[in-house]
Amino acid sequence: MNILILSVGTRNKIVQYFKKSITGKVVVTDMSPIAPAIFEADSYYIVPAITAPNYIDMILDICIKEKINAVMSLIDPELSLLAQNIDRFSGVGVMVIGSSYELCEMSLDKMKMFAFCRQNGFNCAESYESIAQFESALRQDRISFPVFVKPIRGSASINISKIDNMELLNVVFKQSDQLMIQQYLRGQEIGADVYIDMVSGEIVSIFTKKKILMRAGETDKAVSFKEDRLFEYIERFVKVAGFRGQIDIDLFDIDGEYYISEVNPRFGGGYPHAYECGCDHMKLIENNVNGIANTRQIGNYQSGIYMMKYNEIKICQDIRS
Repeated sequence: MNILILSVGTRNKIVQYFKKSITGKVVVTDMSPIAPAIFEADSYYIVPAITAPNYIDMILDICIKEKINAVMSLIDPELSLLAQNIDRFSGVGVMVIGSSYELCEMSLDKMKMFAFCRQNGFNCAESYESIAQFESALRQDRISFPVFVKPIRGSASINISKIDNMELLNVVFKQSDQLMIQQYLRGQEIGADVYIDMVSGEIVSIFTKKKILMRAGETDKAVSFKEDRLFEYIERFVKVAGFRGQIDIDLFDIDGEYYISEVNPRFGGGYPHAYECGCDHMKLIENNVNGIANTRQIGNYQSGIYMMKYNEIKICQDIRS
């Protein structure tokens, strides 16, 4: 299998794991000629922004030139773009590893995700699109300060503010558009790395970790654990939604009740924890691309294994554009 990974940025570990686990080439792209992860691949291409009018044409050309069998992205906005063009990729023999356009958009839009969870009986943070809605809930004691204010569409914890009073809330809403107000959840934050088979549509791998420390929206320190009730909750959520491929789910455990926080239909920043504990989702992807349905291996890892991120550097002499 030859795989093309788009927008790799600083996700060196993901590229390294693919090179270690699959039998074919690992080709990557990024906008920057000094994105460190590009130097881990067998070959790389510098491409324009995903908003460029000929962007997909360029990616398809790379697929044809490199004899690519599967393509995936590591950034949220590009997931929808790939899903929109799945037929064009299929036309050149390339499998898009990911979920449908509708699910990618729902995952990116926090109000859509809130509505989905509410409609299907999954616990989630109370969320409001306007100050008027929030004030009404406040008067009815359905929510209280502090709250989070965040963009309705966004990722990586960009432009998120913790707000403690109405005066500051009004100021923040006047400064920006397309914001939402979300309940501040107090509890144990959990991350789940999940793989849903692209052939069978069945959930075949779940890895869960308790988050100890977060940094810039990603898990910095965590410890693995297993809980059958949590696995069952995740399975029910994923089956109702209909996700495919690799997804990353953020949850909270609040007094024994699980709450869905966010879903990223891609490899999350904390996935290396899962891989190092034996959950090799790269191999699962290769099997699917080869037409092989994977067997169920949920919880096949050891509890009590800690992950601690630290900084590394990449040194290169020749930077090619």
